[in-house]
Amino acid sequence: MRLHVPIRLRWSDLDAYGHVNNAEMLRLLEEARIQAFWITDEASGANGAGAEAVGASTAVLDGRPGADTLTLIARQEIEYLAPIPYLRQPLDIRLWLGRLGGASLEVCYEVWSPEGTEPQILYTRAATTIVLVDAKSERPRRINDHERAAWTPYLDEPVQFTKRG
Repeated sequence: MRLHVPIRLRWSDLDAYGHVNNAEMLRLLEEARIQAFWITDEASGANGAGAEAVGASTAVLDGRPGADTLTLIARQEIEYLAPIPYLRQPLDIRLWLGRLGGASLEVCYEVWSPEGTEPQILYTRAATTIVLVDAKSERPRRINDHERAAWTPYLDEPVQFTKRG
C-alpha cells in the first residue's frame, strides 16, 4: 500500500533551466515525509490525533518542538528520471516503507505528475533512511509497537534504482 501526498511546487523551486532544482527536490520529499509520518501543530487538531494529516493513520511521530523523539537522516538517495517543469497542480508523491528496522526506517518515494493527468510521468525515485533518536539520551531508540502497527501496512519492496555501470 502507498500513501499519496500532493505537494505543490513554488516558483522558487525552479532553476535557470525552468525545471525543479535538484536541491529543491530534497525539500519536496521532506515536505511529503512530514505530512505522511509526523504529527505537527497543523495536523494535530484539538485532540492531537493527527486526523487532518494526509497520512492520518501513519502520522504517529511527534515532530513538534520539545518532542521526546528526534528523527535524523542517516542516508538519502535520489534518482532523477525526467525534469519537472512548473506545474499548477500538485505533484503526486507516493510514499511507502522499504524497511522497518529496530530503530530505523527507510522511506521510499516516487514523484509522479499530478493525479488525473495523462500521460502519467514518473519524475523521480528516492529513498531516505531515518533513525529515531531519544531526545534526552541522544541515542537511537527502538520503533515502538504503536509506530510499527501504523507503518507495517505500508511496508513493501524498497525502491529499485537503475543499475549502475
